[in-house]
Amino acid sequence: MSDLLVTHDGDVARVTLNRPAVHNAFNAALIANLEHSFTDLGRDPAVRIIVLAGAGPSFCAGADVTWMQQSLTYTEAQNLADARRLATMLRAIDECPKPVVALVQGAALGGGAGLIAVSDLVLAEETAKIGLTEIKLGIVPAVISPFVLRKMAPGPARAYFLTGERFAAGRGYEVGLVTTVVPPGGLEAALADTLRALRSSSPAAVPVAKALWRTVRDLDPAAAFDYTSETIARIRVSPEGQEGLRAFLEKRKPAWNS
Repeated sequence: MSDLLVTHDGDVARVTLNRPAVHNAFNAALIANLEHSFTDLGRDPAVRIIVLAGAGPSFCAGADVTWMQQSLTYTEAQNLADARRLATMLRAIDECPKPVVALVQGAALGGGAGLIAVSDLVLAEETAKIGLTEIKLGIVPAVISPFVLRKMAPGPARAYFLTGERFAAGRGYEVGLVTTVVPPGGLEAALADTLRALRSSSPAAVPVAKALWRTVRDLDPAAAFDYTSETIARIRVSPEGQEGLRAFLEKRKPAWNS
């Protein structure tokens, strides 16, 4: 049985972590499969939206115990290579040009919280528990930190980096990690609403908007002036930019949402 399932429903691809017996914890194979899947789906013109989910009671409980035991024998160089593989996988999701929607139930701990951080929209059951729990194991959330700190409010992040406390989805919403909190069993209904919202967005503009979010916050004012001006000028003259403006003026839906 595959540790990662990829299914398609029209223009939506669903990537499901499929190690429910260990709460979808990471091992080297799962990390590699996630990286390859998101790279391939990002290039697939038939895919418009990607849903990231976890089979069973949890979304992702972080690192697999067996995998962690193996790391006890690693040299520093081997640990470096291991960390870089995890970082590369997270970057593949973060930089995927398609919208990524995470469905979170149960535990989202350590690397599981990292998956939340690299998802564009996060729908979480109110009973879900999120945690930057690495500190409890004598380590730190180093690899996930660049992604977490781009989404999570810095003050709470500073505290949770030190305490490793688990917090509910409602708190995740307050600190910026969660987009929508739903009752238990409400993920699929919330996903349907989210898919409708995303389908009303220009497919050509979505990857530009994702790049804008990643890029602008790190630019100095002068560089941001040039980057943002050039971006909007380029997209205004693009086919979908022209179609969107015409549809608005003509009081109709654009072609991608008709």
